Order: sequence, then structure tokens, then C-alpha cells
Amino acid sequence: MENMLGLLRLHVIRGVNLAIRDSKSSDPYVIVRMGRQKLRTRVVKKNLNPEWNEDLTLSISDPVLPIKIMVYDRDWFSRDDKMGDAFFHIDSFLNRQNCLSEESKIVWNNGKIVQNIFLKLQNVECGEVELQLEWIDVSGLLSINELEDVAY
Repeated sequence: MENMLGLLRLHVIRGVNLAIRDSKSSDPYVIVRMGRQKLRTRVVKKNLNPEWNEDLTLSISDPVLPIKIMVYDRDWFSRDDKMGDAFFHIDSFLNRQNCLSEESKIVWNNGKIVQNIFLKLQNVECGEVELQLEWIDVSGLLSINELEDVAY
């Protein structure tokens, strides 16, 4: 890919206290969008606190584009129900500024830049999604010394 800065691996860990969209529960899954890229997790049946533990990887060429997280309830005989959405920007992640969450820190972990975040879902009555972001440098622009400076 031309002008690719790197890859962003999103480890979609879990959902917490998601909204009920079926009679007593929901069958949630997550869609991740950035520009023209669209990725999704598997469906976890009948669970308001699903654990996906799935890795989704985005190619990053424009770090200014927002990353949108959308949670849906899988319906087998009708259109899937929206269960909320959230978004974040990664330019702060790459520029070593932590703007995603007060409780979230960017750390150097086993030779990798990672950040754990909780995103509060919008446009819904309740719910959060926990993610872990991992930057994979493929451009060679970041040196080992610069990477080590990220861990505050």
C-alpha cells in the first residue's frame, strides 16, 4: 500500500453491560471502520458481556482519519439492531499524546507499543467496549530509541 505508515492491531477484548435488543439478551458483534476499511468480529450469542478476544488489523496511511467502532445485535430474520457506536483518533497515539482516556496509558510492552482503552458507547442507553491497540511500524520511521521513549 502506497504511503503506509504502519499497521494498527485492534485486539477487541470484550463488551461490558451492552444493551438488550432481543427479548432478554442480545447477539452482539463489532464492526471497525476506518476510511474504506471495514472489519468485524464474530457474533457472541445471547450475551450482554461478550468476550470476543479477536485481533483485527487496519492499514494506516492517514492517521487523521477516525476509527469508528459499531456494535450490532445479530438478527436472523430481520435487519441487525444497532447497539451503540464510538470513535477515536490514533494521531494522538502516534504523536505520543494520550488523549483517548484519562485512565489509559501508552506503554512499551514486550517490544511493542500498546494501549488499553475502554470506549463508552454513544447513541444507546448503556455499554462499553474494551480494546487493546498495538502499533506495528512498517515504515522504518520510528527508531528503537523513539519507541522506547513512548513508555513514560
